[in-house]
Amino acid sequence: MKDLTGLMKKAQEMQQRMSEAQARLDDLEVVGESGAGMIKVTLTAKGEMRGLTIDPSVIDKDEAEVLEDLIKAAFSDAKRKADEAQAQVMGEATKGMGLPPGFDLPFGMKGPF
Repeated sequence: MKDLTGLMKKAQEMQQRMSEAQARLDDLEVVGESGAGMIKVTLTAKGEMRGLTIDPSVIDKDEAEVLEDLIKAAFSDAKRKADEAQAQVMGEATKGMGLPPGFDLPFGMKGPF
């Protein structure tokens, strides 16, 4: 029975850590850039877009495709950074919990932690 109590306590601790990590992910923002900083995309660590900045010098109606490509590149850069930030925050939340490598967490995120 002592093992069950310890297991329940560990589960509650993990649930608390995960809740705190989820809250951090909502607040943590990353910025992706392209075109030497002329295009900037701001995402949360969960991947929600919070902002888009476009330097007026890249707005040319005859070259819309270039602007589109720059926006896509900035978004990709921000998404990569958001994924890295998410992995770091979740890794910190599960550190010391003894999870096996590649353990599938409740919201679908996988290790390595």
